[in-house]
Amino acid sequence: MHESGEDYIETIYLLKKKKGVVRSIDVANELGFSRPSVSRGVSILKENGLVIMEDDGELKLTEEGLKTAKKVYEKHTNLTKFLMLTAGVNKEIAETDACRIEHIISPETFKGIKKFVKEHKEEL
Repeated sequence: MHESGEDYIETIYLLKKKKGVVRSIDVANELGFSRPSVSRGVSILKENGLVIMEDDGELKLTEEGLKTAKKVYEKHTNLTKFLMLTAGVNKEIAETDACRIEHIISPETFKGIKKFVKEHKEEL
């Protein structure tokens, strides 16, 4: 999945947890993207079986979409914590950098970071 797809699916997941109901306009507002861009991104997610759109425009993650979103979010949160612990940066900077890193990090490196964060969780 491309970086933008991961951003969309993670945003849908987080907005669903926060608001309960998610529409394309919510994703556009959250990410600061145009409605046509989000519409195209959502179409790709639908084609890949990760999202369905109800008749009223509500976006819902499929079982596979939810699984994917949780993986992306897990990367984001662990990388954020790792950067805060090791680099000593504030949460805002750590989240911004984590969002960039989460798309390119290897599974092996992420596994090591996840282990490190788990071992140092009380330091957060």
